[in-house]
Amino acid sequence: MLTDNVVIAHRGASGYAPEHTFSSFDKSHYDMHADYIEIDVQMTLDGEIIVMHDETTDRTANLPGVIKNMTLKEIESLDVGKWFNEKFPEMYQEAYDGQKVPTLRALIERYGKANYYIETKAPDIYPGMEERLLQILNEYQLLTPERLKNKQTVIQSFSLESLIKVNQINKDLPLLLLAKKGVLRQMTDEDLKKIHQFVYAVGPNIKDLDAPLIERMHQIGFLVFPYTLNDEVLMEQLINEGIDGGFTNYPDLLRKQFRKDDSEVFE
Repeated sequence: MLTDNVVIAHRGASGYAPEHTFSSFDKSHYDMHADYIEIDVQMTLDGEIIVMHDETTDRTANLPGVIKNMTLKEIESLDVGKWFNEKFPEMYQEAYDGQKVPTLRALIERYGKANYYIETKAPDIYPGMEERLLQILNEYQLLTPERLKNKQTVIQSFSLESLIKVNQINKDLPLLLLAKKGVLRQMTDEDLKKIHQFVYAVGPNIKDLDAPLIERMHQIGFLVFPYTLNDEVLMEQLINEGIDGGFTNYPDLLRKQFRKDDSEVFE
């Protein structure tokens, strides 16, 4: 069961390759052996679940557009790799130009029974997203009792309402509540214990994390996976303070800090 020293590749190895593209996921999954592929999902005008962080295409496609108003065909015409080469010329690779937005189906077909952390983005603007998402996961046999018991398919969200919807559809699905700075501190122990009845882990902002908060979350029963853990000094500090894993753009660095580095990968 993936509950200790967990390395969650945030949008793939997005510190090295354009986020949410196969180039990024290949690097984190095959080259760096991250424990999880972490993705954000949005829904197109024609009801397709796609893998993308933003609700618009402006940042990663350099073109104006709102996902909910675009068809899959329109989304698939976008180049979401060129921006990375332009912004980070020191990591330029010709193969990054022309990278496309994956659908959830294409991602699963490429990586099969890998471990997945899936975030429902802006679920309030995508009615029916949770049902559609779980339908696809079920079709690909990613919601089997064994996978759910071993926490191999996890749904996460900043939206507690979205997690409640997922729990209503499938009470066995492991859930993680993402929390912006200050949110967990402001919650009472009573409220947190109610959430823990169906949420097994929390994802605090690293700017809001210290040993007392980690200990409090552990006492209530949560595992603690902070986001986004990219600095090696902070990685070491938070590991020493008791985190159970973390979201990172640099899976290789977090693996090293967890002493999980493999010689064939990091030699």
